[in-house]
Amino acid sequence: MNIYLVGGAVRDELLGLPVKERDYVVVGATPEEMVAKGFKPVGKDFPVFLHPSTHEEYALARTERKSGRGYKGFKVYAAPEVTLEEDLRRRDLTINAMAKAEDGTLIDPFGGQSDLEARVLRHVSEAFAEDPVRILRLARFAARFGFDVAPDTMTLMRRMVECGEADYLVPERVWQEFARGLAEPHPELMFDVLERSGVLGKLFPELKSRPRRYGGSLAVRYAHLTWPLDEAEIEALSERLRAPNEVRELALAAARNKRLLQRQDAEALLQLFKGADAFRRPERFAELLEAAKLADPGLDTARAEKAYAAAAAVDAGAIARDAGGRDIGRRVDEARLKAIRATG
Repeated sequence: MNIYLVGGAVRDELLGLPVKERDYVVVGATPEEMVAKGFKPVGKDFPVFLHPSTHEEYALARTERKSGRGYKGFKVYAAPEVTLEEDLRRRDLTINAMAKAEDGTLIDPFGGQSDLEARVLRHVSEAFAEDPVRILRLARFAARFGFDVAPDTMTLMRRMVECGEADYLVPERVWQEFARGLAEPHPELMFDVLERSGVLGKLFPELKSRPRRYGGSLAVRYAHLTWPLDEAEIEALSERLRAPNEVRELALAAARNKRLLQRQDAEALLQLFKGADAFRRPERFAELLEAAKLADPGLDTARAEKAYAAAAAVDAGAIARDAGGRDIGRRVDEARLKAIRATG
């Protein structure tokens, strides 16, 4: 039995980046031997085990054979005779197909270290074309590292799209990779790769234009990305992606209120605060202003922020008590309008 550190941990060590999680491949072992050593089996589709002390993942070396369309269309073979190189060959990119032995020796049969140094994303083998999720993963890595795509890899991805393999991407996997890429330092590079490969028009036809700079939380970035779209387009895109409610809601709030954001009068600002549910959800309103500022740098959000602080300071509870149950909403609105006007 030989154990190797593999994948992202090896890549990130070579890049001098913090290693967030470590995965291992075990060569020459059976599931029974792993259990006998105290490892806990957790894999459903292939033998994966948790270390009894560290709880890190240890997978038996395996190969995969294409058996159908999409990312689930594989038959997995794990056995003691599967070699480390055979296991690494099934991986997506050369920079993810390196391993490190227990003595620290680097095993790099596909030139991953050279591609790291050259800042290139290159597929390991033609097996890359068997899993359309790998197009999204590669685009995400472009957003993370700022690496270029090898020409032959881009050609392969275009061929995958043309032959219909990308049509079998499932929404949950699309959102998982898309969201992670959107949260990376340079999401614009993810969209560049998706556009060049032909995937962008298939998965995100609404996104005719995209920002060139991003910031903030995932929800802010999504609202910024969808800023040019109307509510119906955002609903359609979010539903197709299975976007989480908190992400979807901020984008929709931006679509509903972006015209009010461009106005400065007290009535419009109060309507904005009420429409955006700012008094009950101040954190989301702050994110709405953040997305608006990113999408329209010329927008004077400082005026809205100052007016909101004044309106939020109005003691609605005291007004309700003094009103004795009569015209509470109108009285609160009048007090808030007065506070907003006082800010200039």
